[in-house]
Amino acid sequence: MKQNKLDADIFQISECGVLVEFGKEISKDINNKVRAFSNYLEEHPFRGMVEYVPAFTSVTILYDPLELNSKCPYDMVYSTIKKILLNINLSVEDKERIIEIPVCYGGKFGPDIEYVAEYNKISVDDVIRIHSSGEYLVYMIGFAPGFPYLGGMSEKISTPRWKSPRTSIPAGSVGIAGMQTGVYPISTPGGWQLIGSTPEKLFRPDDSPPSLLSAGDIVKFYPISYDEYENYGEGCR
Repeated sequence: MKQNKLDADIFQISECGVLVEFGKEISKDINNKVRAFSNYLEEHPFRGMVEYVPAFTSVTILYDPLELNSKCPYDMVYSTIKKILLNINLSVEDKERIIEIPVCYGGKFGPDIEYVAEYNKISVDDVIRIHSSGEYLVYMIGFAPGFPYLGGMSEKISTPRWKSPRTSIPAGSVGIAGMQTGVYPISTPGGWQLIGSTPEKLFRPDDSPPSLLSAGDIVKFYPISYDEYENYGEGCR
């Protein structure tokens, strides 16, 4: 169901779910619209709304049909979302936070860094230099608590993920999968190529919010030594 006058497409995906899609391309401009719309829903939840889930280019909205007390609850939700989209400014950008994250590259923390170098026909030092010189936009948080989906990695170190995922990856591990890089905030199975680890805690369950990073943040990695890793302070494990 496409609305030409809207800056998004609205689709019914279930009896209690709607997808609001702002485009197909993963880009900063489209993600800004996702965040602006999500921020509005956070501050102005409409009747019946249960939850919203932002992604790279879309926002999924879950609602309670019984609370709407209507023969056509989807029509009510559709009309509400359409009205919101026609009346809010999706071009407003949040002020970007720059978060610097230390990484101890290679060794026991980065068992795959040599493979990443070999795959791309460069040196390990080049992998570290390229990875730590980038600026990465946090598109969304997902997969695991506090896990950031980062955009902006150089194709010079792009490497396919493992065909068979590891059964357990330590919290703090920094990895590469295709054109993406990310940090595992908790121990979990995964198939990314591991190039290092950070002593910084990305998931802090006792804090509010519990995630160090949020969509819209800019992440910069910087190399540290093993000794610096071990003596990082509160981030030290």
